[in-house]
Amino acid sequence: EISSLSENDILVLRLDLTDRSSHEAATNSVLKHFGKIDVLVNNGGRSQRSLFVDTNLDVYNAIIELNYLGTISLTKYVLNHMIQRKKGKVVTVSSVMGIMGAPLATGYCASKHALQGFFNSLRTELTDYPEISIIQICPGPVQSQIIQNVFTENLAKSLENSGDQSHKMPTDRCARLTLVSVANDVKEAWISDHPYLAVCYLWQYAPTWAWWLMNRMGKRRIQNFKSGI
Repeated sequence: EISSLSENDILVLRLDLTDRSSHEAATNSVLKHFGKIDVLVNNGGRSQRSLFVDTNLDVYNAIIELNYLGTISLTKYVLNHMIQRKKGKVVTVSSVMGIMGAPLATGYCASKHALQGFFNSLRTELTDYPEISIIQICPGPVQSQIIQNVFTENLAKSLENSGDQSHKMPTDRCARLTLVSVANDVKEAWISDHPYLAVCYLWQYAPTWAWWLMNRMGKRRIQNFKSGI
């Protein structure tokens, strides 16, 4: 397909979510080029594979800095512009880990729970701006490079075995369902295949059963992790 976009329709800026002092200037650069920001998609973050008892606290600090504080910092500057226009969409890629707990991801789950709480609260502060949408996208396992770049028990160590990804949702399907959710102003979208989607519903509506199930699943997952599977 030949794109109808011209060179002026595209602007690529390098951005470091952890360098919060650069976020205002980056927002202003986009506004200078395009004159407006219609949609902000917060999609930066790193996952985690490590047991809490083995993990240095510096890792938790880094996860919160990147996944949570970096995201709300960038949102703050873009939202100021959207409030002036009284229009816009703030789309944040959270995770099913934002609505449940799982072993080997205590810090990642915490950061995604923080995003859920923040944006659900922010939505209640924007009732005077009905055309500003706060949208949460909660994907389950998706084929991506995220697993190769996870945090481990210390900041200097990378994951040795990323495992098979063939069972995960294809990236293009997740992207398409995200766009459908954004176009329809869905406040919270769970984008996942079963059995992960079923676990989301269980966690939401029957948490006691979800805790029991996750304890059983988690035990096996931890054993596989320790075995290097």
